[in-house]
Amino acid sequence: MALEILMPALSPTMEEGTLAKWLVAEGDRVQSGDLLAEIETDKATMEFEAVDEGVIGKLLVAEGTANVKVNSAIAILLEDGDAADATAVPAQSTEVAVAPTPVSGTANATAPNETGRAVPTPVSSNDSTRIFASPLARRIAADHGLDLAKITGSGPKGR
Repeated sequence: MALEILMPALSPTMEEGTLAKWLVAEGDRVQSGDLLAEIETDKATMEFEAVDEGVIGKLLVAEGTANVKVNSAIAILLEDGDAADATAVPAQSTEVAVAPTPVSGTANATAPNETGRAVPTPVSSNDSTRIFASPLARRIAADHGLDLAKITGSGPKGR
């Protein structure tokens, strides 16, 4: 019987995360404790281990997919004797993929790197002074098309 590998909750408050990198490919045999993927939360990037043993039948969520809901199916694990046709996508699969959208302007533009993932460019204001913002704040601003140079922070020294 094929088993769904679900997006884990890596912290008590985690509701969604980014599947940063697959460490296995379809057809790979995995044992309990083998590393399957790297999952990025808003606080850290953690490795996700296999709980059961079998063969990876199908990877349902692509590498680099953001906003994958906790407990949604991310892969299918085939047990011994399962046929390859058991890899059909389950009906309750609810993963959400949000592609980064390019934003015009130089303050919060993104540039794709050699892996195809968007990498935020350094943010600075028009008068070339550094803007103090956390990486999470920069990413959220870029996702929403906001210019950090025009936003006054509520933290210490305008952060």
